[in-house]
Amino acid sequence: MTMQLSQFRRTTLAQSAAFIAATLMTFNVLAADPFNVRDIRVEGLQRVEPGTVFASIPFRVGDDYTDEKGAAAIRSLFALGLFKDVRIEVNGDVLVLIVEERPNIAQVEFIGTKEFEKDVLRKALRDIGLAEGRPFDKALADRAEQELKRQYVNRSLYGAEIITTITPADRNRVNLSFTVIEGDLAKIKEMRVVGSKAFDESKLLDQFDQGRGNWLSWYTKSDRYSRTKLNADLETLRAWYLARGYLEFRIDSTQVAISPNKQDISITINVTEGDRFVVSEVVMDGYYLGKDDEFKSLIEIQAGKVYNADEVTRTTKAFNEYFGNFGFAFARTEVRPEIDRTTNRVKLVLVADPARRAYVRRINIVGNNRTRDQIVRREFRQTESSWYDGEKIRLSRDRVNRLGYFKEVDVDTQEVASSQDQVDLNVNVVEKPTGMLTLGAGFSSAEKVSLSFGIQQDNVFGSGHNLGLQVSTSKFNQYYVLNTTDPYFTEDGISRTFELYHRSSKPYVQQGGNYRMITSGLGVRFGLPFSELDRIFLGSAAEKTELVPGTNMLGVHAKLCQQFGCVASNVPVTAGWARDSRDSYLNPNNGKFIRLNSELGAFGDGRYAKFGGQYQQYFPITKQYTFAFNADLGIGKGLNGQTLPFYKNYYSGGLGSVRGFEQGTLGPRDITGPVIGGAKKVTVNTEFLLPFPGAGNDRSLRLYGFYDMGNVYGEFEKIDVGQLRSAYGIGLSWVSPMGPLRFAWARPIRSFAGDRIQQLQFQIGTSF
Repeated sequence: MTMQLSQFRRTTLAQSAAFIAATLMTFNVLAADPFNVRDIRVEGLQRVEPGTVFASIPFRVGDDYTDEKGAAAIRSLFALGLFKDVRIEVNGDVLVLIVEERPNIAQVEFIGTKEFEKDVLRKALRDIGLAEGRPFDKALADRAEQELKRQYVNRSLYGAEIITTITPADRNRVNLSFTVIEGDLAKIKEMRVVGSKAFDESKLLDQFDQGRGNWLSWYTKSDRYSRTKLNADLETLRAWYLARGYLEFRIDSTQVAISPNKQDISITINVTEGDRFVVSEVVMDGYYLGKDDEFKSLIEIQAGKVYNADEVTRTTKAFNEYFGNFGFAFARTEVRPEIDRTTNRVKLVLVADPARRAYVRRINIVGNNRTRDQIVRREFRQTESSWYDGEKIRLSRDRVNRLGYFKEVDVDTQEVASSQDQVDLNVNVVEKPTGMLTLGAGFSSAEKVSLSFGIQQDNVFGSGHNLGLQVSTSKFNQYYVLNTTDPYFTEDGISRTFELYHRSSKPYVQQGGNYRMITSGLGVRFGLPFSELDRIFLGSAAEKTELVPGTNMLGVHAKLCQQFGCVASNVPVTAGWARDSRDSYLNPNNGKFIRLNSELGAFGDGRYAKFGGQYQQYFPITKQYTFAFNADLGIGKGLNGQTLPFYKNYYSGGLGSVRGFEQGTLGPRDITGPVIGGAKKVTVNTEFLLPFPGAGNDRSLRLYGFYDMGNVYGEFEKIDVGQLRSAYGIGLSWVSPMGPLRFAWARPIRSFAGDRIQQLQFQIGTSF
């Protein structure tokens, strides 16, 4: 809870009244002729040091005393907030300051609070002066009680009761306790839209985030009333009507009623729809920098079609952004509708005013409490002391957003008061946790329980460096990877990644045997950007594959021992290219991801070459519905008369490839039965993502239907489409606090004898 208690610092009316009364009383008592002060005494002090009093009064021994100085002394002492009462008595030429100290707070306690954490409440009170060891102020305690009630109302706990108890303690101290009876949540029981004729009421209520609730309201809290949310829903309703031609739609009133028991809330929204209008003509007026044709191409409004406020907004936004590309930061485009109510037609006049050209004086980064300024600034393409460029600013904002370090990235343009042609850019960011925990679990008849675990920190100590650890372990297979990436190894954006990995496997129980395969390696990879979306990767590694001999070894294992004495060393060289234009890394709705990669084993014991590619695209059907496509292909071949080393084979099956089949179980098998992978891989995935029922427009929680197909083939096998495995199913996608969770239930469409089916699969931290 974030309690807005800073306002408590203001002097209350009660305090002001007491102070004024005390001052007036002082004037009456102190009416005396001026005299020279021979001595000053202070009576009534218990904890406050005398020096604090003497430092606050406007006279010293030897000064002349007047009634005005006495009144000023009382005001100063009251302003300290340490005293409940202050008086001045005159005894000849001696001044006696008589004070009554406020009691100190011995203890602050909260009883019955479940909705809020007690430590958060204590901190909020401490910030305004109500804390252990501080002077007690009854006015602040009363205001704290009222603010706490308001916060409970914001949580839909309208029946919450708060009782403030002040208990005297020894040594002029008090114990302060807030006893809370929270009661039950008030929920929306009825919501009406009155006055709608063109659309069903249920259709209109579907546009709201608030409502009567459903079975998922425990998660979405959609049945809890919030004035802020209601205002947002009203704006959504207004925009919905305006996008359908109802140019004169208005919301007449809104009534919110709560039942006597403060448990049920009824909301009634009264509207007037008005008539539906059609656009008769779109006219451009104003100065368009001599680029009228370019601006005309940006118009989305179509004459003869129903008026659509969304098209109008997109058009004016496109105009202003295009003006911004030429340095006109203050450009404005006004839409003047000329309505003909006899024909229900409207003429739209677009009036442009580019104003004046400006350049950027300063770029300010705000909100980056952990991330260093440099990490944000190096993503900016707009520079200081150069002409304002709207396109570069939008590109800079998108680059900062793609870092994944921030929940929100917003760039505000602020005029410089002392200049007509300068602006400052305020980059407002809201940081988010950049560590991601990945967890996975599976069960199969072969491996029984398998577990995977990973930690990824994308912004270590705010430096922009990435650090990751992945662990996958079962009774028969273990996999460990440690990697770190410096995205700006050089100032021009070349990245560097180090990766240390170790894999170990042994045969399943049904295979028998006690041999073990161990692969270890250390690699480095560099990423070279050559456009805003494209990057080339170059790297190399040193790795060793060792077979610890044992019983029931496979044929490929025996061949390795014959060739290299059961230990093979390689120095693979990798090269690749990637382009990423997705609008989000975790929850994309639009854009593409394209990747080409190659690996050449020209040095070491095994000589081979591998080539692969991936194409991924997201198609936004509507704001809520998305179609996604993914294709992943790979091919490998042995060189110098050798076959592709079996430890470089591809594997398929499970989450990330063909769902419905156990992880990594598709493809060629050894003559003894176990899967050994293959030199060729084909994977195709399709998904249709839609909102989770009851979750409204929350894209972090979505359902999806999918269809997968794919397989792995041997080096000398042809890619036989008839051998592709396929499956369909449904799943759940949730961007959880621990990372993106994917749950899938799959049913194979095409499978063959010996395939290992696994219908239920889940993993945290994966996609497709």
